[in-house]
Amino acid sequence: MRADAARRRQNIITHAKHVFAQRGGDVALEAVAAASGVGIATLYRNFPSRDDLVRAVVQDTVEQIIQAVDGARVALDADPDAAWEDLLSSLTAMELGALTDGLALQAGAAQTLEATPLAQVQQPAVEALNVVLAELKVRGAVRESLTALDVIVAVATITRPQVSPIRGAAPGVPEQLAEAYLLWSRG
Repeated sequence: MRADAARRRQNIITHAKHVFAQRGGDVALEAVAAASGVGIATLYRNFPSRDDLVRAVVQDTVEQIIQAVDGARVALDADPDAAWEDLLSSLTAMELGALTDGLALQAGAAQTLEATPLAQVQQPAVEALNVVLAELKVRGAVRESLTALDVIVAVATITRPQVSPIRGAAPGVPEQLAEAYLLWSRG
């Protein structure tokens, strides 16, 4: 793929992620195309179906989670507490709650995690997060009972979008909840 085509494709994914987070997964693809600055034909050349676009958005999110986990893994030896705090901050910044709603991702029980094609795309992020959590547990930085699924569901819950009046009346609540979760997770 040419460099300009790859940039255009990534631009569509980035804007689709934001549009899905704001408006939900059933938003018209014309809105995604418009937000991306491309025509609908260009969107469909890159993503022949909504499912293809959703899968690409999920895959992009998985890659971002893995990058955040890798960063935490590198920082573990120097300061495990700071590594955990930075990882949780990175995950919170990804709008996982909005994407969960917008894409109707399934974050069910561990035994159903592999039940859908989208869940299978997410599996490498869950596995990478479990590995770094195991290291954090050894260093006493997080609770022994904490699992990757716990973290993902907690972050998705914390970052779940609120209706505008609530968001306006209490804009700092997601950050407060993230801080409370951080304290709780350390046990």
